[in-house]
Amino acid sequence: MQIKNFIVIGENIHCTRVLKRGGNLVDEAAQVIRYDDGSGKHKTLPIPEILLKSADWENGKIKHCVAAIWQGLYGQGAAQAAGCDYLRVMAAKQERSGATFLDVNVDEFSLDLAERIKAMQWTVALLQSAARAPLSIDSSNSDIMRAGLKACARERGRPMLNSISLERLALLDVVAEYKPAVVASAAGAKGLPSTVEERLNNLGQLIPQLTTKGLQMDWIHVDPLVYTISTDPNNGKMFLDAVKAVRAKYGAAIHIIGGLSNVSFGMPARKLINQVFACLTVAAGGDGGIVDPLQINAGILQKLDETAEPFQLAKALLLGTDEFGLNFIAAHRAGSLG
Repeated sequence: MQIKNFIVIGENIHCTRVLKRGGNLVDEAAQVIRYDDGSGKHKTLPIPEILLKSADWENGKIKHCVAAIWQGLYGQGAAQAAGCDYLRVMAAKQERSGATFLDVNVDEFSLDLAERIKAMQWTVALLQSAARAPLSIDSSNSDIMRAGLKACARERGRPMLNSISLERLALLDVVAEYKPAVVASAAGAKGLPSTVEERLNNLGQLIPQLTTKGLQMDWIHVDPLVYTISTDPNNGKMFLDAVKAVRAKYGAAIHIIGGLSNVSFGMPARKLINQVFACLTVAAGGDGGIVDPLQINAGILQKLDETAEPFQLAKALLLGTDEFGLNFIAAHRAGSLG
């Protein structure tokens, strides 16, 4: 498949992201997170005391972006420098791997709204010192959205608001003020759509309200919503059908993306599934995704062998023709997926 361009909204700088306490990247004894700066130099990020006493730590997890932002904001000396460096390295790695936007979410940094706003403003400023890619401001709170967009330097390119839907129309004022690119979700006013038709109906109500606020169609990145195939084997095909329908209705100007890695939750060989799903999305008319650019970008997708057995097994799984994923799971157990 010829894939020259793929819009990557890099999803890695999120305070939801966790590492395993017993994993290779966490030294429990030294109470640090291991990382490298991209040049092969190994470094460490001290884990803040507040996280060592958290429920996440007790449950075997550490929110590494929370650790970095906390050290950057409140740490002292080498610990503060490590927090800043950790985030700069993350941003630079994503940009080198083809990220079009860097998505930023601090919702789980704190329970206090003022502190989350402070964390968003600080993180935006720091990331803009590390990478040229414009930022995508991601939050469930409109005040955090506004603060993040206000902190974005417009000369870097149009920032993104992630996301708006019929249930979040209060964000239209923010859209009108900052004229950002937007992720336009197909979610309804009272819940998630279950069919392609419901997705189109929701978008048909939302998109005119965005253009009325001054957005051009090519600033809009439609998200038809990806659901997991582990809960319903038809969810992959339904998303692809929705992509085709959105493209047919709105033409070439609009962008079509999705949280593509959502499709593989609960399944083995997630990287393979996600990459094949990205290829199928492009074939259906999509042109991007909210993804990890270290695993999915135009260059990686271009090199995938569509004739290879692992690709074909993942494709059958995603299209629902491999009932219950029996063939895919058997291949995984046999070690034949690569």
